[in-house]
Amino acid sequence: MPRPPSVKLVWFVPEDALDLTREAVFEAGGGRIGDYERCSWYTAGTGTFLGGVSTDPALGESGREERVAELRVETVIPEGRIRDAVVALQLAHPYEEPAYDVYPLLDQ
Repeated sequence: MPRPPSVKLVWFVPEDALDLTREAVFEAGGGRIGDYERCSWYTAGTGTFLGGVSTDPALGESGREERVAELRVETVIPEGRIRDAVVALQLAHPYEEPAYDVYPLLDQ
């Protein structure tokens, strides 16, 4: 039986918020592949940003370029659940403006 159309959600998060964001996305329907649940992949990297004067960054200061240890997290989500998953991610994420990407999966 073919899988329903899915997308890949990728986000960037400090390590101490990894479990909170993963849980939110999983609760919104992400991370399921066949009979497996809570499927994801993550790796460490460095994020950079420069917040404007009206920002209140969770890490670092406004007006100064910051370099922050972050994790890149990836999981799959049924196409029809992506809006719910993004909202859940944004609510669980500690950043004012969480960075995330949504990629279509073409080999259905």
